[in-house]
Amino acid sequence: MRHLILLFSLFLAPAFAAGGSQKSTQNLCSNDVSHKRQKRDWIWNQMHIKEEIDTPLPHHVGKITSSVRNNNAKYIIEGEYANTIFKVEETSGDVYAFERLDREKKAEYELTALIIDRTNNRSLERPSKFIIKVYDINDNAPVFVQKVFNGSVPEMSPVGTSVTKVTAVDADDPTVSGHATVTYQVTRGGEYFTIDDSG
Repeated sequence: MRHLILLFSLFLAPAFAAGGSQKSTQNLCSNDVSHKRQKRDWIWNQMHIKEEIDTPLPHHVGKITSSVRNNNAKYIIEGEYANTIFKVEETSGDVYAFERLDREKKAEYELTALIIDRTNNRSLERPSKFIIKVYDINDNAPVFVQKVFNGSVPEMSPVGTSVTKVTAVDADDPTVSGHATVTYQVTRGGEYFTIDDSG
């Protein structure tokens, strides 16, 4: 048993020695890092807004935030419809929409976030692009692609013979379940004709 204890202490001695040198190396590294400029990053929530919101304007879209700590910092947005449809609260970074949006007209907007020192207009962070996506609501009825579809069938044709094909489209987002699904129904002549979901 004495031999085992001695052997164990011999293994521990180099480990403690290595730990000590490792610690001093880490201290040196951390001292070096403290003298370097700290990396800053833009941080914000996912930017999205539902179309056709019927609550009073403006509508809150999201928040742009930088890790910059500066009492004179001022947020700015530039780009597509910046400071017209979209505006940013310069001290908080909150982004608002000042119009009701229609996804069928425009599904997304590309903007650029900036943060500057208000005393000298110097940029405090590299500009960063972001996209505001407009989420779809099921607000469009399907429409036929033409006013009249003509069809014909020979007399005495067997049941199930194809007569014609009709097509309707829905402007809503097809990636949202059920929003752009089109089904068909015969409203007159149902005793003679049927229609399936392909038209």
